[in-house]
Amino acid sequence: MIDKICMFLTNKMRKEMPDVDDEKAEIIYYGLQNIIGEIPKLFIMLGLAYLLGEFKLTLITFLIIMPYRACSGGFHLKTHIGCIITTTAMYCMPAILSKYIVFDNFVKLVTIICIWIFGMIMIKLYAPADTENVPILRKKDRKQKQILSYLILTIALAIAAVINNQIVSNIIIIGYFIQTCTITRLAYKITNNKYGYEVYNTSTM
Repeated sequence: MIDKICMFLTNKMRKEMPDVDDEKAEIIYYGLQNIIGEIPKLFIMLGLAYLLGEFKLTLITFLIIMPYRACSGGFHLKTHIGCIITTTAMYCMPAILSKYIVFDNFVKLVTIICIWIFGMIMIKLYAPADTENVPILRKKDRKQKQILSYLILTIALAIAAVINNQIVSNIIIIGYFIQTCTITRLAYKITNNKYGYEVYNTSTM
């Protein structure tokens, strides 16, 4: 069903935009698949979180991490089942762990600084971490997303350092560390992904 919707929308775009060739149409098609495909996954994830009794915290985790993921990118698994499992784990795990992990002030500050340094390095090397199905090829777009990644990571971790709510602070610390890991080359190798900007001819950027 999702494939048919995406194909219909892609064909409609091609009719209205004659300059869209086969290669661009394929990129648009896979992009629509990722966007539209995320909607049912989100509902499934929240449904599983509800069954686990973690609906509220999982939703909060999703809202906290999503701006960073939208800018920094990350790998995508190639099957719907794999995506659902990974998405659920990515947002449910920080929600659950945040209730049980307790940092004292010194350890918390050191952890935040380490995650910030790690994140800044990974963003510099890989963000925005695109995929071959949905590449980000324009230099302007890549630069904007990279800058936003720096800003969001820094602001979020600063909030985690000063906020009095331990659970929300833990969600930021754990969630942003996990998200940063998803853009690394190691994560891409493990999940058999390729960076889109490395696959396509970047001379047109």
